[in-house]
Amino acid sequence: MKILVDPQIYNSQVYGGVSRYYTEVFSQLSTKDGVQIEIPIFFSKNEYLKISSLYKKEHRRFNAILNLMSNLGISTRKMVKKRSKKKAITALKKQKYDIFIPTYYDTYFLDYINGNPYVLTVYDMIHELFPQYFNDAKEIVANKLLLMQKAAKIIAVSHNTKKDIIKLYPDIDASKIEVVYHGSSINITESKAVDLPDNYILFVGVRDHYKNFDFLIASIASLLQEDKTLQLVCAGGGMFTTKEIELLEKYDLNGRVLQKSFKEDELGQFYKKAKCFVFPSAYEGFGIPVLEAMACGCPIVLTNNSSFPEVAGDAGIFYELGNMSDLKEKIEWVTYNVNVRAEYSAKGLQQVQKFTWMDAAEKCFAIYKEAAIQNK
Repeated sequence: MKILVDPQIYNSQVYGGVSRYYTEVFSQLSTKDGVQIEIPIFFSKNEYLKISSLYKKEHRRFNAILNLMSNLGISTRKMVKKRSKKKAITALKKQKYDIFIPTYYDTYFLDYINGNPYVLTVYDMIHELFPQYFNDAKEIVANKLLLMQKAAKIIAVSHNTKKDIIKLYPDIDASKIEVVYHGSSINITESKAVDLPDNYILFVGVRDHYKNFDFLIASIASLLQEDKTLQLVCAGGGMFTTKEIELLEKYDLNGRVLQKSFKEDELGQFYKKAKCFVFPSAYEGFGIPVLEAMACGCPIVLTNNSSFPEVAGDAGIFYELGNMSDLKEKIEWVTYNVNVRAEYSAKGLQQVQKFTWMDAAEKCFAIYKEAAIQNK
């Protein structure tokens, strides 16, 4: 089977859950006999793709030139995107593939696919549920609907996402929606020392809008003020904004809430050394950080909505969405009780074993084959 992969996500993400998902799945499938993966890409800065066997020599030879241009302040993004799309269109026109896999919601390929089958993965309903936070929400929603209508098969990353698709798009044929979970790729070895406090709660990733960072700060401000040894570490997400600094000043938390950047092989240590990982997001299609925390034996405090109960199972310490006192109580319960931490650490290590990239790849492959056969 020849699988032609649309390169659009690799032109937009350096890191990110979507590009991680495709790289892991296609890396697994590329080792199968009789399977050929083609990614018609000109060049990519995506860190997952660059270290994989999917990134070929012809891709790598452009690295030095384009990196030099970037270092000189010359923007290459539009040029790279345009050339990658041109390569993808050329590959589509040749018609020498069994199945096409779009990696996001750009509809450009519909003009060239000539009735051949494609399988679309839907990651979440963020743009439908929180349109106020995205300038391109209307475009994304319209494109997603069109692609779902025409897709031979749809992969949802959780049963909750499948349920949301059916609820928000009742005209989509539910029988063509299949669920395939993500796996965990986090490096849990301590290869180098990372400067972290002795006693901290962990928050990971971007902090804006529906991620509920402001809500978390308001919920635990009194806890941090009462226990001067306890801190909140925010891993990644960029430096604090002016608004976030003002929020921390409002609650007198300067120096108590830290923002720390990390390299890919360092994140595991953030989880392993934390008293708990708090994920107050109002909605996630899947929630890869939940798997990361469980794989590292870090107890998780998270909301009782969207995909979280499905992914965390009995390893999750759930609080009621929007309930500040409940969130604070759950964090206190796990932070100050070593037996509770040990119990939920063990539960997480057990639960995460249900999610592997090998299993995800095999399920995707079965769906790809079914979609390809349907077209013949």
